[in-house]
Amino acid sequence: MTDHALGVHSETGKLRQVVVSPPGLAHRRLTPDNREELLFDDVFWVKQAIKDHAVFADIMRGEGVEVLDAMTLLAETLDIADGRAWVLDHRITRNDVGVGMRDDLRTWMEGLPGTELARYLVGGITVDDLPFTPSGMFGSYLGLHGFVLPPLPNFIFTRDNSAWVYGGVSLNPMHFAARRPETLLTAAIYRFHPKFSGKFDVIWGDPLTDHGLATAEGGDLMPVGDGLVLVGMGERTSPQGVGLLAEALFDKSIAKRVIACQLPRSRSAMHLDTVFTFCGG
Repeated sequence: MTDHALGVHSETGKLRQVVVSPPGLAHRRLTPDNREELLFDDVFWVKQAIKDHAVFADIMRGEGVEVLDAMTLLAETLDIADGRAWVLDHRITRNDVGVGMRDDLRTWMEGLPGTELARYLVGGITVDDLPFTPSGMFGSYLGLHGFVLPPLPNFIFTRDNSAWVYGGVSLNPMHFAARRPETLLTAAIYRFHPKFSGKFDVIWGDPLTDHGLATAEGGDLMPVGDGLVLVGMGERTSPQGVGLLAEALFDKSIAKRVIACQLPRSRSAMHLDTVFTFCGG
């Protein structure tokens, strides 16, 4: 495919390149007990979902779209020494995995192939996966089958943790804690993978920063065209997030106008793209 500038300039323009994330280990680890905490309405048939996703990706390829697999991009990023170190530095912390287990877990993960490491970072790590006996307070608390790292089943929704708005991208501070690690993994891809590194501006957001009440998710961000951006403001994207994002868009001359659309704070209207979708220009 011919190289072209990265960006999304319309909700209905020709799609040339897209990042998708297929179902996998994270979804096999959804259960009736944990699905609500992980923001899923129900468990689903993962084997069939994988087949359906592959069909969907093939349909897009048939229309001339370059389909990039987020798991492959992440694995390739983790095969870059600096990329691997950056992810592990910020994902395998004492705050996340406790004092007693951090060093053993880090050593084990440093030795994994990129593909396997990506699978665990998204799919989660259970005590059963570990080649060592977990130690420390957290390790003792987990029992025989607990999650050392919880799975990220919502990583399949690639539009949410980052959002391309015209020629730049936001790295979104997400509303629910269950989704925030997704942004770190996507930021690593953008920062270290040669397909993205140095080829665009980050408009707003940093997964290493505590954004407080300022949250945003990509399903609420719609670059309509001609410098106009619609932003849903409801359950997932806060007024504080809208204000800071709009300020950044104006400061970087990326947008001319931002319209905030107030949404009900309900799951049925969790994102602006849940409420409506543009069908033509």
